[in-house]
Amino acid sequence: MRGVGTVLALVVLATVVATFAHRRRIPAPSLLVVAGLAVALLPGTPEIQASPEIIGLVVLPPLLYASAEELSWRELRAVWKPVGILAIGLVLASAAAVGVVASLVTPLSWRMALVLGAVLASTDPVAVTALGRRLALPPRVQVLVQAESLFNDATSLVLFRVAVSVAVASAAANWGAAGDEFAVLAGGGTLIGAAVAHVVTLIRRRTADPVLETVIALVTPYAAYVLAEAAHTSGVTSVVVAGVVLGGRGEKLTNAHIRLQLHAVYGTVVFLLESVVFSLIGLALPAQVRALSHNDRAWPLYALAVAGTLIAVRLLWLAPLSAVVQRKGGIRPMNWRVPMVLTWAGTRGVVPLAAALSIPETTKGGAALADRPLVLVLTTSVVVVTLVVQGFSLAPVVRRSGIALEPDHTEREEAAARCRLADAGIRRLEELSELQAVPEVVLDRLRRGLTARLDDARDRLTDHTGQNAPVESADLLYRQLRRDVIAFEAVELQRLYDEHAISDTTRRRLQRSLDLEEARLTDI
Repeated sequence: MRGVGTVLALVVLATVVATFAHRRRIPAPSLLVVAGLAVALLPGTPEIQASPEIIGLVVLPPLLYASAEELSWRELRAVWKPVGILAIGLVLASAAAVGVVASLVTPLSWRMALVLGAVLASTDPVAVTALGRRLALPPRVQVLVQAESLFNDATSLVLFRVAVSVAVASAAANWGAAGDEFAVLAGGGTLIGAAVAHVVTLIRRRTADPVLETVIALVTPYAAYVLAEAAHTSGVTSVVVAGVVLGGRGEKLTNAHIRLQLHAVYGTVVFLLESVVFSLIGLALPAQVRALSHNDRAWPLYALAVAGTLIAVRLLWLAPLSAVVQRKGGIRPMNWRVPMVLTWAGTRGVVPLAAALSIPETTKGGAALADRPLVLVLTTSVVVVTLVVQGFSLAPVVRRSGIALEPDHTEREEAAARCRLADAGIRRLEELSELQAVPEVVLDRLRRGLTARLDDARDRLTDHTGQNAPVESADLLYRQLRRDVIAFEAVELQRLYDEHAISDTTRRRLQRSLDLEEARLTDI
């Protein structure tokens, strides 16, 4: 990039567009790509070139970590078999299909066609997570799409390294060595990610400083990535594993104040990085197109052919897999809308772009790698096509499929859970009143608050009222007892989740509500 001014202008552009998309309920990644492309076509716009180091090292780790933290352990255990099949089988099938189609319809040699197939074989976790945040998908469908995009990196990375070695060194593909490399990448990345998560857990359990906790949370994904890459394993897998492990322990490692601060800081970081990186995709495409030779001017048709191949292969792979899963689950009749939604949710994004940018510019003999510009253009344009076409139409596809959760469903689930929490709080309050001498004014204030919450949950109301204790000592005791009741409600919330009475989304929302209330008690 050209100087600090360009970077700041990019941040401002991305923030404005993302804010507009959020208010208009438009998919932010899709609109950011369109905005970046429009700005790049304006006369006088400086040429933007993204380096693989910036995307791979600066942008990817925190975005992957944030996506992994959102995964539910419970739902992940339920879908690990289809995730494994998609993360390995579908990646191999997609790479082979794209390689064949690209070698037939484009000027690419079969070696560079294989590189293109390896680059575009896996779905992108950053794009999938960003597009899926506002979709009311059933928990297992959401986790399946998200987990697939997070865990298919090792397969695509091995394919990419094999394909690049064939293209750059003109060496024969050694598939036996590729199998060993896959084990090293996936296994080594998993071990390093788990080790980083264990060390971070030990540190955070002994830390109560909000600033230090925030720094640790920001450094964790970079530590997992750098350590794994230094050990020649998969940095992406390491970050994903660390995020999944720590995401399931978040409520046990910190208090309410720190969790709220981390949520705000990480939300800001993710918002800025996602905004910048998706706008950067659109900004980079015109400059890449200008670097093409005259013989490659039919690249839009090539890109559409490759994108269509990816969608077709994904649908043909998911349809029978979905049928088998539904048959084993005793679902009759078969719901063929599920594989369609899963197919349309398989977008490409930041990870393929970073891989394409890392392709060497010369061969082992020092000659220029002639097909590299076309591979880079096709990668970026396929990313743009999937983000724009699939991104803008994904929500309507989900709505028409009939599998989306109705707003009433989530509202009823949350209201029922709030009733259970209020009931648990009232039971705890009665226990405390029997175990210790508590002024009646404090007990009455607590009862009123819990009863009001119970009534509000039952009536689906949102307005709350409260009263202050008449004396300072009673107020202090009230806050102490209310914290105790909140802790008891948090235990009840976890029990409801463990018993499959509520979804992970509802659990996170209610935990944040308890955290906000506990933080307000401290601030009084």
